[in-house]
Amino acid sequence: MPFTLVHGDITKMEADAIVNAANPSLLGGGGVDGAIHTAAGPGLRRECAGLGGCRPGEAKRTAAYALRAKYVIHTVGPIWSGGGAGEAEILASCYRNSLELAAESGCASVVFPLISAGAYGYPGKEALRIAEETIAAFLEDGHGDMDVRLALYDPPVTFRAGYGELRRILEGLDAPRYAMNAVSAPSGPAPKAKKKGLFHWADKPNKGARGNAPRDEALSFSMASPVSDKRREEAERFPEDAAIPAPAAAPSPGADRPSSMSLEEALSMIDESFSEMLLRKIDERGMKDAECYRRANVDRKLFSKIRSDPQYRPSKPTAIAFAVALELSLPETEELLLKAGYALSPSAPFDVIVRYFIERGNYNIFAINEALYAFDQKQLGA
Repeated sequence: MPFTLVHGDITKMEADAIVNAANPSLLGGGGVDGAIHTAAGPGLRRECAGLGGCRPGEAKRTAAYALRAKYVIHTVGPIWSGGGAGEAEILASCYRNSLELAAESGCASVVFPLISAGAYGYPGKEALRIAEETIAAFLEDGHGDMDVRLALYDPPVTFRAGYGELRRILEGLDAPRYAMNAVSAPSGPAPKAKKKGLFHWADKPNKGARGNAPRDEALSFSMASPVSDKRREEAERFPEDAAIPAPAAAPSPGADRPSSMSLEEALSMIDESFSEMLLRKIDERGMKDAECYRRANVDRKLFSKIRSDPQYRPSKPTAIAFAVALELSLPETEELLLKAGYALSPSAPFDVIVRYFIERGNYNIFAINEALYAFDQKQLGA
């Protein structure tokens, strides 16, 4: 997937390049910087000692040593001084220069921390906005096949406070089994909610996990092993798909056909497929293919498969991602989903969050993915 938010431990991740939020000396420090140096081993510090340091906004590359990556890309973020000292420009340069260096090094996957949002004091929400905008611009500029992940130190539950209205809607759902991640939850009965409301039981982070660390302490993260296009796009049976039947459709053109109709005649009356409808909608909106799949947070290779196979069935998040990219209305979104065999459930958090944004005309896929991340749901794209 081109760009996603993840949560975990940077030193255990697997990627072509890990980005280190370094200090100017490049010789290690606290937070992410110290964790990377410790996990990589003494060889990393020895190589960094020969680089002559690094200025804020710049990026330098080293080997990854004992880490599960090919390279470590070191970049120095700005120290927050109120916003009037060019901090935003420097922070954007950190991401841009790191991505350019990764591309020059032949990296297909890169994982970032949320630079400067820890000990350097950059406000987390603004730091996240700059990260998303800079990464998105880079991917749109001819690098759409690169897998970029932004790992956040804080667990998803800590982001829910910023979604007052959406949170109240989700808390009103009387389906506690959906409180687990709809994609990753193990099979079997879900844990009972401790309080009424869908997400109440998860809203208090484990205090022991972080001790007395401040909210914006240095960030670290992880990502799972890269997933192949084939596995990523296998039909994903969300619990919500089984929870509600597809909307009643109008009688098919052949509903009253005589029983003597041949198989060939019956097949000729089948409606357009997901791929055919998607391509028609792209043409109707005067969009180019590249513009559509980039706005959908989908890579070029996957889109090529969809275009070349009229019967291709995408995953539900991918189908919705295209609806968002095309800025389809809610009825149009539901129609496109139906072509792929899915429906929007009024009792599944993933579907409710998507519906919430579409009904309000907010088609910013990264804003939607932030909300999906906050409530432990699969993110849009592929």
